[in-house]
Order: sequence, then structure tokens, then C-alpha cells
Amino acid sequence: MKQNLTIRIKRPTSLLLVVAVACISLTPRVYGAAPAGPCSTNPESRALDFWLGDWNIAGPGSSPAAKSSVTAVLDKCVIVESWDGGRGHIGENWFGYNADDKSWHGMFADNQGRVHVFVNGKVGSGSAEFSGPSQGTDGETIVNRVRIVRISPDRVEQIWEKSSDHGATWTAEFRGEYSRKKS
Repeated sequence: MKQNLTIRIKRPTSLLLVVAVACISLTPRVYGAAPAGPCSTNPESRALDFWLGDWNIAGPGSSPAAKSSVTAVLDKCVIVESWDGGRGHIGENWFGYNADDKSWHGMFADNQGRVHVFVNGKVGSGSAEFSGPSQGTDGETIVNRVRIVRISPDRVEQIWEKSSDHGATWTAEFRGEYSRKKS
């Protein structure tokens, strides 16, 4: 829809008023729930802060060069783990608290073309668990579960498990002990 608009300006201050009104009327309106507040002060959004920092990773079959850096981005609304398995396998985990549905969500992606979305997340004091479905190589449904557990201020354990029977049994795919790097 095209509109013709003619505005005659008699004084410079009137021009400022017209521009201000036009900008306000063109601003998109967002409807829905009011924001829960800044993520930096929202306790639910801060629940994974125990994991923030730089880490060395050890575990069965892992490289001595395996490492991880966990940061809070987007005004501390998203926790991002950038990890390097030490043998050319790198990836990222993204986790965030959604104030609308009061749940955590996440995503894993790596340089081997794998992407997993976590639709169910629970984060409590010193522990987190995320799960979500994916498709196996034969088309079967696989449930992925990642748990992050604080052992001490300088140690965290991450366990990635998969289930092909809708969560009745689990197979550990990765178990890593994270040790905080010394400054």
C-alpha cells in the first residue's frame, strides 16, 4: 500500500516534532509477556554461572590438549561453551533460560556437521540436565541427554548420554572432567 503524505513545515521546531512523531509511529510494537528483567540479575539465568571460566578436559580417550572456555554472552542471557577436543574436533554448546516458558533450552553444534537441540532443560544448584531428540543414522529416534555437575569450585563433570529406547536405558558417549585452568 502506497500513501502520499504532504507535510508543510513553517518552523524548524515543528520539523523536529513531525520527525519524532513519525519515528514513534513507525516503531514496531511487541505484544506479550513483559520481560522478566535483565538476565544479569535474574537468578534463573545465572544458575549455570558455576561453569563459567576456562577449563582443561580429561576423560577416557580424551586428548591431553582438550580444553573448554565457557562464557556468558548477549547481556549474560546465553551461556556458550566453546570446546576443543584436542584432535581437530571442535564445537559449541549454547544454553539459555527462557522466561516465557520458564525452562532452559540449548543447542550443540560441531565441525563434523552434527547439530542437536535440547528442548528440555533443568538447572539447579550446581547441576544441569538438558535433553532432546535427534535422528540416528538408520532413521531411529535417539534421545540425547547432557548433564553438567559441579564437583567443586574448580571441577565440573560433563556427561553426554544417548538412548534409543526413549530413555529406558542410556549409553555414555562422553564423560569429561573439567579442571579450572590456573590463572
